[in-house]
Amino acid sequence: MSAVLRVDSLVKRYGELEALRDVSFQADAGELVAVIGPNGAGKTTLLSIIAGAQAPTSGSVEPGADAVGWAPQQPAVYSKLTVAENLELFARLEGVGDPAGAVDRMLGQTGLRGRASERVGRLSGGNRQRVNVALGLLGDPPVLALDEPSASLDPGQRERLWGFVVGLAEGGTTVIFSTHNVSEAQRYGHRAIVLADGRLLFDGPPDELLRAGGEQLGGDLERALVAFLLDRSPSGVDGS
Repeated sequence: MSAVLRVDSLVKRYGELEALRDVSFQADAGELVAVIGPNGAGKTTLLSIIAGAQAPTSGSVEPGADAVGWAPQQPAVYSKLTVAENLELFARLEGVGDPAGAVDRMLGQTGLRGRASERVGRLSGGNRQRVNVALGLLGDPPVLALDEPSASLDPGQRERLWGFVVGLAEGGTTVIFSTHNVSEAQRYGHRAIVLADGRLLFDGPPDELLRAGGEQLGGDLERALVAFLLDRSPSGVDGS
């Protein structure tokens, strides 16, 4: 299977700070790739570069930003507009060929048709996050980047969101997501990428990370990650 997403030798510097250090990996169609690691590891920086929200200092990402949907951690929506108005506005801003058709498709795909005329500011956190993801999917991109998609959601909202995201992957969309909830990587990720100090320390199935961290199959991935980072990362588990 040929890779849909290729990240090659990414470096990102902010003055003296090197947020990413020679990060490379690939992802295939329909893969769910979890990016995990301590605070300050470079997770958000990596995803924002993949999505084209910022440029790397060096290295490359293929395909370009036009082929990557982006859902940042903070929903980029207008609270005084309705769900449908938000979708139509962003469809036009992105130059989608058939804005009305894209809005209708997204309302159906995300299960938000019944909320189409509601102002976004009145929605629950889970529904606002679904709108946020829908905005990233308006152009029907082959790759979707999600930064902490379930942050601040209650268990029921998380379950519904992940059901939707898993459905996208089953339909062929490559989804790369960051999370501090390591159990999400274990439950939903086909692969886990571990970042620490801007370096890629691990890239493989969650079960392999379990073994690398001294856990048995079906064990605690969070405990395995902590053990792995203590062994491999110069700054340990807290990024300091």
